[in-house]
Amino acid sequence: MKIVITGVTRGLGRALTEEFIRGGHTVIGCGRSGDAIFDLRMTYQAPHDFSVVDVALDNKVAIWAAKVLENDSAPDLLINNAAVMNRLAPVWEQDDREFTRLVDANIRGTQNVIRHFVPAMVARKKGVIVNLSSGWGRSVSPEVGPYCMSKWAIEGLTKAMAEELPAGMAAVPLNPGVIDTALLRECWSEGASSYPKPEAWAKVAAPFILKLGPKDNGRSLSVGGYED
Repeated sequence: MKIVITGVTRGLGRALTEEFIRGGHTVIGCGRSGDAIFDLRMTYQAPHDFSVVDVALDNKVAIWAAKVLENDSAPDLLINNAAVMNRLAPVWEQDDREFTRLVDANIRGTQNVIRHFVPAMVARKKGVIVNLSSGWGRSVSPEVGPYCMSKWAIEGLTKAMAEELPAGMAAVPLNPGVIDTALLRECWSEGASSYPKPEAWAKVAAPFILKLGPKDNGRSLSVGGYED
């Protein structure tokens, strides 16, 4: 299976990448850290491929997608994983610069990737698009208002797209659950360590994601279970 995934340089994206590769799948990934991308390239060579791409920049995503699709088929599985967390503060204390950064990464970044990869998937009427949501895309908590907003947006965007896809495809907003990642530690440093590490989570999440198909189109799912 050919899998395209964003945000592969750390956390869930890195853990999923390594688990998919161990399972014999081809992974095409991107991330913002040049050092981490170089490490992935040295560790996992062709047919895997990793590029430095900021998904918030549409022109960069366009170039990356053109390169990926130029001499190869569309992905069987597209995973929008890249995201950032806001600074912990009430909504009225979130400044414009930080808010815009989060919107650009979490919402516009997902849409940029969809814009440049999904048409090739639609053309062959095959493939699954998984957009990483969150428990905070279906509920809220204080001081993470912008992040909640962004993941609620992912839920709506994905469910709408699910109604537009041809039969045989699927778009799924997926809540990964609570995992001890750098992103979680940004908002909950004391409690994060009590949750599973990304590597342990990926051993459950990867096979769960690989089983998603047309029957799951438009369903709000969580790793290991269903939440419609």
